[in-house]
Amino acid sequence: MNGGLPGSVGAVDPTLLVIVVIVTALAFDFTNGFHDTANAMATSIATGALRPKVAVVLSAGLNLVGAFLSVEVAKTISGGIVDETRISPAVIFGGLIGAIVWNLVTWYAGLPSSSSHALFGGLIGATWVASGTSAVHFGKIVEKVLVPAVASPVIAGVIAATATWLTYRLTRRAQPKAATRGFRLGQVASASLVSLAHGTNDAQKTMGVITLALISSGSLGAGADPPVWVILSAGLAIALGTYFGGWRITHTLGRGLTKLEAPQGFAAQTSAATVILASSHLGFALSTTHVCSGGILGAGLGGPVREVRWSVAGRMAVAWLLTLPLAGGVGALAGVTADSGTLGVIAVALAGLVIGGGIYLASRRRPVGPRAVVDELEVPAEPTPVRAVA
Repeated sequence: MNGGLPGSVGAVDPTLLVIVVIVTALAFDFTNGFHDTANAMATSIATGALRPKVAVVLSAGLNLVGAFLSVEVAKTISGGIVDETRISPAVIFGGLIGAIVWNLVTWYAGLPSSSSHALFGGLIGATWVASGTSAVHFGKIVEKVLVPAVASPVIAGVIAATATWLTYRLTRRAQPKAATRGFRLGQVASASLVSLAHGTNDAQKTMGVITLALISSGSLGAGADPPVWVILSAGLAIALGTYFGGWRITHTLGRGLTKLEAPQGFAAQTSAATVILASSHLGFALSTTHVCSGGILGAGLGGPVREVRWSVAGRMAVAWLLTLPLAGGVGALAGVTADSGTLGVIAVALAGLVIGGGIYLASRRRPVGPRAVVDELEVPAEPTPVRAVA
């Protein structure tokens, strides 16, 4: 490594580089917010429990609050998956660029992939190439990332399917309109809980990255907790991203995966919030996207019609499988380039800006905003039912 070491040929000023990493980490946090807005609010919007703009304002505020509830996940990132003593801020910068690029690509495609796994992939790839395999803690990655990635959507799906089935059984004699109103009110509470959980889990990942950069530059001691200013800035960044909304992914999760009624939306959100909050307490850096998608699938299968668009689910699964390796590949290339010195950092920054700007301009040709979501809810297209195996 030489990108963060004073005195090396072409070395970047360490203080300036840390500032660049912090700004880039907050930019990733912003993309995480608008990429994952759908996790908390898609089902509430789909069932009419909340209007789109109200939903994103509520979600943004609760994401900010959630950022202050725990630092266990942040500690997993800053001292768990890679050796913080063997990487420079330049390597972390490259990993962040890999995560941001993948987030923007999947956002443009409307695919609810994992921002968390994009971040892990970018950091792992950059660290691996710059410092070797011994700098990557594969045991911790399996324990804290891969196992939760597989188990969490399954657990959330089983809970949601069971809760949905029980809900319809217990309310089958209730007046339909009264029951729907009750479940929509319940959805407001459960959606709020998911937003709180999202801030607790996902904002911490950016806190962890900034803390990792501060440790690797010597500004903090090894194993240090995130400072208060790091917690506040990460919470604000993810809240702002959430406010601007990820309508492309909201469309996919809210209507593209399955058609949800209010009881199903309530069950999906409650199961997701339970799994996320429990995992945050244990320090598991899981994907809220995986959990919420599993909850929605489970709710669709537990309902009376059991309809799921398996083609959409298949596209999502492919994106999930590709996230770690592809974000890792981009992160590896960006990390080793940035670690070469000042010109490398500039080249990576410019490449990130060009790719991000290109994706944004392409998205303006086919915009998806809150009005489009509302129009679809007012005149919904009925999906073709696919009968699940009992």
